[in-house]
Amino acid sequence: MRVHRLQRSEVLPIDLATAWAFFSDPRNLFTITPPDLNLVPVHEVPSTTHAGQIIVYTVRLAPLIRKTWVTEITHCEPPNVFVDEQRFGPYRFWHHRHGFTEVADGVRCDDEVHYAVPGGPLAGLIHKLMVRPQLERIFAYRSTALAERDWR
Repeated sequence: MRVHRLQRSEVLPIDLATAWAFFSDPRNLFTITPPDLNLVPVHEVPSTTHAGQIIVYTVRLAPLIRKTWVTEITHCEPPNVFVDEQRFGPYRFWHHRHGFTEVADGVRCDDEVHYAVPGGPLAGLIHKLMVRPQLERIFAYRSTALAERDWR
């Protein structure tokens, strides 16, 4: 199993408390996820994040193909870090660290994702042709949505 890594950083013109309040509210994930993924919570989603929290979604992987995605918040250090890990879902492995650091222009938001793709001997091809481009698109959408957000 090959584990891939995706890193993204961006600075938002907000303070640390605002960044934490937004990103640690799991309900906000739906506002920064491309609509075509049709990410839908299976149960009511609470407004705060804490270690041990389980969140269950369904996600559209392709037309007519939906998958249940179960994540757990495994680590939470307000207001700087939280980690979500897949328990069941579309990946063989998923570990996503969200970090927030005050900088001169606001808050630097760092995402580091380690993930592995299913598919056995075809996993490399699936990653190259489908998974990596989709992750790049998801994070590009997220960046645009955050840049266009009215933080007042």
